[in-house]
Amino acid sequence: MEFIKFEQCSLHYGEQVLMDNIDLSINKGQKICLVGRNGAGKSTLLKMIMGQVKPDDGSIWCRQGLRMACLDQELPEANEVTVYDVVASAFQEVGEYLAEYRDLSMQEHHETTLSRLDRLQQRIESQDGWLLQQRVDAVLSRFSLNADATMKSLSGGWRRRVLLAKALVIDPELLLLDEPTNHLDIESIEWLEQQLGLFKGALIIISHDRRLLQQLSNCIVELDRGHLWTYNGTYQNFLDDKEKRLETEARHHVLFDKRLAEEERWIRQGIKARRTRNEGRVRQLKKMREERQQRREVQGKSHFVIEKGVASGKVVFELEQLRFRWPKDENWLIDNFSSRILRGDRIGIIGGNGTGKSTLVQLMLRQLNPTSGTVRQGTKLCIAYFDQQRDQLDLAKNAIDNIAGGREFITINGKDIHVISYLKDFLFTGERARTPVGTLSGGERNRILLAKLFSQPSNLLILDEPTNDLDVETLELLEERLLDYQGTVLLVSHDRVFLDNVVTNIIAFEGRGCVTSYVGGYSYWQKQFSSLAGAEQKQLPETEVKAAETKRSSFKETRKLTYKLQRELDQMPEKIAVQEALVSALNDKVATGDFYQQAHNMVSETLGELAKQQDILDSLYERWEELESL
Repeated sequence: MEFIKFEQCSLHYGEQVLMDNIDLSINKGQKICLVGRNGAGKSTLLKMIMGQVKPDDGSIWCRQGLRMACLDQELPEANEVTVYDVVASAFQEVGEYLAEYRDLSMQEHHETTLSRLDRLQQRIESQDGWLLQQRVDAVLSRFSLNADATMKSLSGGWRRRVLLAKALVIDPELLLLDEPTNHLDIESIEWLEQQLGLFKGALIIISHDRRLLQQLSNCIVELDRGHLWTYNGTYQNFLDDKEKRLETEARHHVLFDKRLAEEERWIRQGIKARRTRNEGRVRQLKKMREERQQRREVQGKSHFVIEKGVASGKVVFELEQLRFRWPKDENWLIDNFSSRILRGDRIGIIGGNGTGKSTLVQLMLRQLNPTSGTVRQGTKLCIAYFDQQRDQLDLAKNAIDNIAGGREFITINGKDIHVISYLKDFLFTGERARTPVGTLSGGERNRILLAKLFSQPSNLLILDEPTNDLDVETLELLEERLLDYQGTVLLVSHDRVFLDNVVTNIIAFEGRGCVTSYVGGYSYWQKQFSSLAGAEQKQLPETEVKAAETKRSSFKETRKLTYKLQRELDQMPEKIAVQEALVSALNDKVATGDFYQQAHNMVSETLGELAKQQDILDSLYERWEELESL
């Protein structure tokens, strides 16, 4: 069944062509992921579907009576409105009656109050409002929402949950979501993923969360240079098919340009072109010129690099029995956490909103003092800090002034680069580079902040939610650059794929002040954490499940090891990661094409060193297993 149909729709903003004669059909049961570069017009397309923006040309047909709901990108205001009132407002006038009736019924009943309740009851009954109230109550229960809580009292993740409840309470046939995972922690993202997986209607999602897209979508629609391209299948299928399409497009352009050049050489001959029998060829040339002029090239990819600083000391941070809680608060944010972070480590810090991730970073930077325990910083640290609030950007200034401070050239890895050329590597045209930052999109502001940080020498990158609002291609390049970075990375992120692709270790906030280090990325932590929780609950009767949770929060403290052995065990993941990197580097060296073309003694020396380092790595694994079994 067809819900919505676009036919030959075009939309222009000034000279920019957002949509150029696009066609789109949205059908029952489709789970559509809408992708495209920042500024391509994805959010505008959702507004066109909702009827909030009209096309300049073409037509949009919508099935009569179609129930649609939209989850906006921006979080709702943190005000005094109750959760019940927000969810009930989805029913418009009847929702207002229900909210007022509920509010009055909880007050003292005076004559005027009873009179108003009677009038409200009549209006609600006349519009079958009590059935709608049951739906509000049901969705509040399903989403574990407190009806009387105010929006002001809720975190960003819970306010997002309220908005989703409002969207789903009308039982929509088509649900539109614009960056639904922004401002959510991982637990909330996975909850959202689960709820959307249960949704039976059609779905259109704009998101940079690659795992969410892979899990939910069965159709990818890409908005690219004003045109829509539809790919049936998963997100990975889309990536493969898009690469083939762009290769075919590039080959076509090469052949077209070659033919155009030949025709231009012919027309310059003059006399032959003026003959009557050649007028058709001249007309064809004019058409080719127009086609070439209207061609919109594939937008270039980011090509940024990170300015290198001097090498830091081998040990970057050492935390011993760290504890922290706020004054007058009985609950520990961090309870007895020890860890050593070495040069070259890429650490992912994960946990729910408000659990203490940013607090840990502040403790490591000595911006806060621990309640007890010690924090030791390494030597020669040169820090670049990405703040998700973007406080380092002056919104009144343009990108050029934010980065270069009035200078025309900046120095990157010993080379002077014009600031405009540098910003082009971050996908800024000269015009956008001169635009005040306050008028730019969230994705563009994030790219400017990255450009500013990466122009400064550093050996320690601290990145707090750097992936918000970035398009997927920029995300993938950022991953590559962080993997190439020779310094140390501390990464606070809720992007699961990004964490898996970048980090070597996870520091996880697991509740009740329990902070634990794991070797590997997010998926490995999830597997380990789930296995531990499941094993404990399986072994205990139901009455002791809560006790098991408490046991897990103090898991590291209950090991019956001496202090020396416990310290050795805690250091094993870091030692193994360093040794693995060394063995990997030697393997890469041996795998090069010209390795065996060297002198025999050099080949033997390298192979001997590889065997030696592999033996050391094997010994470390054996020792780790031995300590774990004690």
